[in-house]
Amino acid sequence: VQPPEKPLQAEEWNKVREDFQLPGIFEEVMLNSMIRCNSPIDVAKSLLTHLAKHDGDIAYSVLVKYLTLCVQQGQVSEICDVYDIMKARFKVLESGAYNLLIRGLSNSDQWRMALTLLEEVKKSMIPSRTCYESCIKAASRHQEMKIAFELYNEMLAKDVVPTLDVLQSLFDFSRGMKGAELQKELFGILSYLRENQIYPHKTFMRSIKLWFESIPGGNWRGHLTNIKDSGQCPVCNHQLEDSNLTEEEYSNLSERIIKDVIHGTDTFRKTSPKEFETFQTFVEDRLPFDIVIDGLNVSHIKSRKMQCENLFDAVNCLAKENARLLVLGRKHMLMNSSNWKREIMKEMQNKADFFFAENISEDDAFLLYATLRSGQHCRFVTRDFLRDHKACLSDTLTRHLFRKWQRGHQIVLKNNGFPLFFSKQPAFRYDCVVQTTGDTWHIPYKNVFEEKYLYQVPRKWLCIQKKR
Repeated sequence: VQPPEKPLQAEEWNKVREDFQLPGIFEEVMLNSMIRCNSPIDVAKSLLTHLAKHDGDIAYSVLVKYLTLCVQQGQVSEICDVYDIMKARFKVLESGAYNLLIRGLSNSDQWRMALTLLEEVKKSMIPSRTCYESCIKAASRHQEMKIAFELYNEMLAKDVVPTLDVLQSLFDFSRGMKGAELQKELFGILSYLRENQIYPHKTFMRSIKLWFESIPGGNWRGHLTNIKDSGQCPVCNHQLEDSNLTEEEYSNLSERIIKDVIHGTDTFRKTSPKEFETFQTFVEDRLPFDIVIDGLNVSHIKSRKMQCENLFDAVNCLAKENARLLVLGRKHMLMNSSNWKREIMKEMQNKADFFFAENISEDDAFLLYATLRSGQHCRFVTRDFLRDHKACLSDTLTRHLFRKWQRGHQIVLKNNGFPLFFSKQPAFRYDCVVQTTGDTWHIPYKNVFEEKYLYQVPRKWLCIQKKR
């Protein structure tokens, strides 16, 4: 449907509707088309006027579509009018309408009205991320940082996860502002990045750097650098935190993972207690391993190669240093097939121990168990991020230890093409998270933010020093 270019009279709208094959959904289709073509607001308004006269009423869904167009064009007075109509006619609005109203108003000089609406939303539901972030940005733009941070902290308390975009805006709008409380809040965001192993992208990192350098009388200077393999920062010579856990941390973590993750309800939905017992006996008889490999996961690393060849390349690459390898496989790998050739499997079994689980089993619990039982030196290989398991751990300290252990023990195989099949990104000796000594901050960052490569630890760092 092509929307008209100018407002139509009632009889003209009737004519357009008659020509339309499905008159029952005419308004919805027409408004969708207006949103897509970004039609002038008075054209859409003439349709609403016609509907009000024709039906004596305008349906909720039609008002929401009209509202979408108003928000898209920043038509503030129209947004307010639609809100008044909706409030008078409907007892409650659903979240989609609130999202639109708040987004539309927060980008205008009526932004405080968006805060009022947010309060209204809270009475019946937890506001969406969009609602919170629109209000936070509006308050920040008007230098009301106290309000912005109250909303940000409330958002976290309600488990609404902020986007990096809103975190960046808090640094951008705080630039050059005084106040110990404000500094404390922004340092809190850096701690949030640390606790959740979030690596800012380049533009966000620049905002952090510029904010530090703009603190009145702060005397902070930021430099981009690469940390040496020893963990020393070439800019300030500071030694970064060690990636190894203490003996006590390690044994606490092992206990918790075995209790919460492996013996938790999670594992046995995907494997049987009997199979896991067999696996435990298998591992205990052969301990310790140096590297544990998620065989099925690694076998998919190159889509154009046979799965058993991918695994074969990985085993060869990792067996070079005479490491003792354990490969977690599935029983179907033993059936001679187009993807799993018997002779290649035999050759691999000369270089590594293999445990073949049932075809429905979940490997992660097996992977964690074998790695942890082998001791601190043992590393593991998977392209998974092991997100679910972090979620099973009940307290933040254990979750933090799990992530730290993972960062120090997960080997990432990169697909390098011919002739070198894989390169191994080693587990670092230093811990790759945001860290501070008070007078220095070290922030690892990535060139771009890519959700799917979260487990790959960045090589680039921002070092920020307070000059005396």
